[in-house]
Amino acid sequence: MPIYLDYNATTPLDPRVLEAMLPYLSGPYGNASSVHRYGRAARDAIEAARSQVATLAGAEVSELTFTSGATESNNLALKGLTETARPSRVLYGATEHPAVLEAAESLIGHGWGVETIAVDRAGIVDWAAFEAQLTRGPLRLAALMLANNETGVIQDTARAAKLVHDAGALLHVDAVQAGGKLAFGFSESGADLMSLSAHKLYGPKGVGALLVKSHVELAIQLHGGGQERGLRGGTENLAAIVGFGVAAELAIAEREQRIAHWTTLKARLEAGLRAMRGITIFGDGSPRLSNTVQFGVDGWEGEALLMALDRFGLAVSSGSACASGTGEPSHVLIGMGWPRDIAFSAIRVSLGVTSTEAEIDRFLVVLGDLHAQVAAA
Repeated sequence: MPIYLDYNATTPLDPRVLEAMLPYLSGPYGNASSVHRYGRAARDAIEAARSQVATLAGAEVSELTFTSGATESNNLALKGLTETARPSRVLYGATEHPAVLEAAESLIGHGWGVETIAVDRAGIVDWAAFEAQLTRGPLRLAALMLANNETGVIQDTARAAKLVHDAGALLHVDAVQAGGKLAFGFSESGADLMSLSAHKLYGPKGVGALLVKSHVELAIQLHGGGQERGLRGGTENLAAIVGFGVAAELAIAEREQRIAHWTTLKARLEAGLRAMRGITIFGDGSPRLSNTVQFGVDGWEGEALLMALDRFGLAVSSGSACASGTGEPSHVLIGMGWPRDIAFSAIRVSLGVTSTEAEIDRFLVVLGDLHAQVAAA
């Protein structure tokens, strides 16, 4: 039976989320911008979901704008902020998701200086280098993800926020992988803006959110009917938003149980990996998500190992699904200072709520056999 171990790429839709969505796919069909009873019913459903998602992130309801996903949220944050100021500098973490990295790099053509924030071999911000970097001229924005999608490494965004604010700038935090896996608060994180996504926590694809503090001015990127408090035009995806809300509510209720489950499985997985020769666990020793392990395997190219595992019914990743097929090693690992040959060997296992010890054991057996074959060749 196939075994799915790629939950950081996406999660299946929770049946309880689907059940909540179904009435809005076939029943109430009002436009939430309409003032009649059908429209009011749609608006009530959206505002209920807004409250649920805001609670997940420890945010105020007024701070949350629904989007089509984290990619739009990240682009709205970076481009919306820079369009309201004269070009200066934008900084982003060396291990950021492509949705942040590429949005930041796109600003170069508009006169912005764009620089990366260095991290160490363990994936943690090089704080001394960061502090020095902040003093090198005017700064509009720094972007730093809360939990890395490949390694699971968790950053101290509150520490970063103090430094960034002292430099007169704003902090954007991509919290997509942290949602439902960590207990965090928007205010406690220090962030001025924060991105979330539903499909990483057993909700539907195609819906996300951007949290924005009241003091932040953003330039609209999608003009239209003035939806989402005028920040994001376009008729809301009602069923998906409802699903996001229910997924967020379930993530809150079940978070401790999920974390305990993942922690047990992760320990079992890493114990098995450490028993093999030629395995490098990336981010080892750093605080990491309880469901994520990325490691390199000597003698293998990650994509080749991924396909070999797939032939045995094991679905894993060689890094970010959004950057697969590039023919390049993980920019996350390169940013951490790992040599290209080791970065090329990377495989990521990410666990879900239904993952089992038997699945971990099966994965370790197959990986061990494949690794032994290469070692003997």
